[in-house]
Amino acid sequence: SLCSFIQGDLDRLNDACIHLSLELECFIEVNCFCGVSRKSDGWVGLGCCELAISAECRRECRQASSKNDITKVCKKVTEVSPMGSTCCSYAGRHTTCREYCQAIFRTDSTPTVSQINAVKDYCQSHSAQLLSCVSNFTKSYPIRSPIDSLYCCDRAEATHCQIACRRILRTMNTEHEIMEGLIEECGSQPLPQEPMWQCFLGSAHPPSPPEEETPHPAKMDSAKLHCCSKANTSLCRDMCLEISTNWGSQTWQDFDQPCEYNPVETELINCLADVREPCQLGCKDLTYCTNFNNRPTELFRSCNVQSDQGAMNDIKLWSNGTIKMPFMNIPVLDIRKCLPDMWKAVACSLQIKPCHRKSRGSVICKSDCVDILTQCGDRKRFHEGQTPERICEVLSPIDDPERCIPLHRYLSDSLGNNIEEVIHPCNPNPCPSNHLCQVNRKGCLDELNCQPYLCVPGCKMGEASEFLVQQDARVQVPTHTGPPGCYEVCSCGPSGRLENCVEMPCVDTSKPCIIGGQRKSHGTSFRIDCHTCSCFAGDTICSTRECLGFSSSEEDRQHFTGLPCSCPDHFIPVCASNGRTYPSACVARCMGFKDHQFVFGQCRLSNPCGSRCIPKYSVCLSDVSDCPQYECVGRPAACDKNSVEPACDTDGLVHPSLCQLQQAGKTLAYMGHCQDGCRKPQQVCGHNGETYNTVCDAFADRVAVDYEGPCHTVGSVSDMASDSACSLIPCPPLSTPGCHPVTPPGACCPICASMLQILWNKEQMNTFSKLNKNKPVTVHDILQSLRLHVSVPQCDVFGFLSIDHELVVLIAPVDQRPTPLQIEACSKEAEKIDSLINSASPTLVSQVPLSAFLTSEIKTSSIHSTGGTPPSPLPPYLCFLLGFLLAIAPGIHQL
Repeated sequence: SLCSFIQGDLDRLNDACIHLSLELECFIEVNCFCGVSRKSDGWVGLGCCELAISAECRRECRQASSKNDITKVCKKVTEVSPMGSTCCSYAGRHTTCREYCQAIFRTDSTPTVSQINAVKDYCQSHSAQLLSCVSNFTKSYPIRSPIDSLYCCDRAEATHCQIACRRILRTMNTEHEIMEGLIEECGSQPLPQEPMWQCFLGSAHPPSPPEEETPHPAKMDSAKLHCCSKANTSLCRDMCLEISTNWGSQTWQDFDQPCEYNPVETELINCLADVREPCQLGCKDLTYCTNFNNRPTELFRSCNVQSDQGAMNDIKLWSNGTIKMPFMNIPVLDIRKCLPDMWKAVACSLQIKPCHRKSRGSVICKSDCVDILTQCGDRKRFHEGQTPERICEVLSPIDDPERCIPLHRYLSDSLGNNIEEVIHPCNPNPCPSNHLCQVNRKGCLDELNCQPYLCVPGCKMGEASEFLVQQDARVQVPTHTGPPGCYEVCSCGPSGRLENCVEMPCVDTSKPCIIGGQRKSHGTSFRIDCHTCSCFAGDTICSTRECLGFSSSEEDRQHFTGLPCSCPDHFIPVCASNGRTYPSACVARCMGFKDHQFVFGQCRLSNPCGSRCIPKYSVCLSDVSDCPQYECVGRPAACDKNSVEPACDTDGLVHPSLCQLQQAGKTLAYMGHCQDGCRKPQQVCGHNGETYNTVCDAFADRVAVDYEGPCHTVGSVSDMASDSACSLIPCPPLSTPGCHPVTPPGACCPICASMLQILWNKEQMNTFSKLNKNKPVTVHDILQSLRLHVSVPQCDVFGFLSIDHELVVLIAPVDQRPTPLQIEACSKEAEKIDSLINSASPTLVSQVPLSAFLTSEIKTSSIHSTGGTPPSPLPPYLCFLLGFLLAIAPGIHQL
């Protein structure tokens, strides 16, 4: 009767089973969903195992030969957390209400929408305290939106049903309304054999597409598919490809056993971890793993309530005397008595998952592993040949504290108490499951209800993917049939799916580069003299830095300017056709420009406009089309009132958008909120060699300031050259005493920031431009995309194209006097992005045009103690407001 009633709705089946002491018992009894006939002993086989809720229970189920074999583990997964015990006690004698409440607080699963609604339905007349308590807990979970299932509408056979389905999912909210609407419009009952209903009701394990149907890229997990090419063994590569492209018999649990702890697959495993749970700064509000709280400059993959409770549940399971891994069991003594704090640190580390710059994996260090198993391993029950050293050689083969998790760090509370200096508005994620969370750097029309974050509509990288990209973004996804190196570029459409996919020319990733008789494989980065190089499909792409050999004479060293082609360091600027100002015609010619492709003077000091035109200065990285320096506009009759992109006019008045500024007949001064310090022109020189009327104008262009006054010199782009040309430049003082700064290439003055120097592929940039109707790829496009990867409002992104054509990206604090903690946070953000570039992580390089990045070099700022009094931190409210300013916000320290 239960089978007949549920009709394949696995979510409701899940809810019905929650109250049983043995979770799999229910699935076994209703095995009509498993597609497996009942065996004589009542065991239905592996089909049902994937329906189990906890990973531990699924693993036991697959290894079992009968139902009785799984009883011991699967009875234990319904434990309720301490917080749940408190909340549910408010139910009093109302048993049904209490049971539904307890289902919310299971320590091994995430509450579903059905469970949350059930508590509201059954408990609202019994206990307001219970509802409030449950609400405080469930609000930390992302909300599942009905439009997450839009792709199921395509499975309907009738066109009118497809159209109605999309309308219903976009306009109705409750499950009941949606079910009733679909039944009425499509004229069919929710039967599992109907493709559309099969998709809705079986969404936990979507069905495979028919053989004759050609899968669309959106039907797979394109983000994880990016990772498969990183596999070093054919077994793991084939399994990764199969699971990422087909919904067949294999699962990621099957993949884990041969690949998860295989030391040769570290690159693949780290890539998959980036997709599932990207590293983010900060951790807070944990109630069990409290030693992980208040660490605003450390990176974690999974700092949330679920992982916190998962660690507590792990400790309970391990207390039985055995730690069960996918391919081995480790017998241990009573961990409640033997090093309990260390075991808690282990459980919390594996769940909260700290990640580091050099290795983003989350494994504890080998010495800690050996130490804890030497003291607490139950050697009497070790298998033959098992020793702590051999076990740890498999589980934790690394002992470099920059590549593994040192447990001693988490044996005590964090000493940090100034956590207001750095906030993390998107961690934990406050947005619905189909939206991305972004730091709000624009401000709001209604400042009383302004949040430090924005929830932006996004698209999944495939139906089976949880990785989102921003609406209107363009992404590079591997093709489902082609060999490695074949990609499509798709756009994220308003439907919430990838669409308008266009195939790119395939890249021969099997072709090596031969350097000095040595073979370098595709994607490998290396140094040749002072050059940074990368192998791309057999072509060696290197920076164009000017090198000074060790055998150079003293005279050569004295005359070495470090500029391209050893050009003199005179500043007689020319504006090239790519929109970049070069310090001289010599440098422009050296970088490949013909005489007719540049004019004398700085690019920004020319006026490219006639009537109905706004200057929009750009530096283009692609050269298959023109690089316009203006934008043609009219006076629109109506502007989008919901669009917030503040713009300041030359009278010092701010407008909600450029459209409304135009509508008012005003002239644009710079994008962003108006600043009092920028009311009067006060020229500054940017790192890009351009002169700006105000510091606000520079920061609106995403360029940091080198020195006050117009540009009149050029600094070295080589570490080996002297900065004699800069000797007469009065540099501003550093923002923080004791800061160990960086000096960007071509600049004169040091800055307290972290710097990335990125080598990129021009041919890729040209390809992306062609695929986008010859719209040029600009430096501003790159910087805006990278800003989305900086999750701390106290840090922002600037950058420019250096005169030797490397992309220079600065991640700098925005506060007037940044604290050491804020400078460290910006350094960590820079290290994170540097790591994503150099590992070709799909979380970054799947995005166009960032996918043209080849390799990155990083220099970070740090604070050296001077023994003096550190600068006072700004009040928390001011930190909060600074996060709202548009691109000019970081300019506050210059004002």
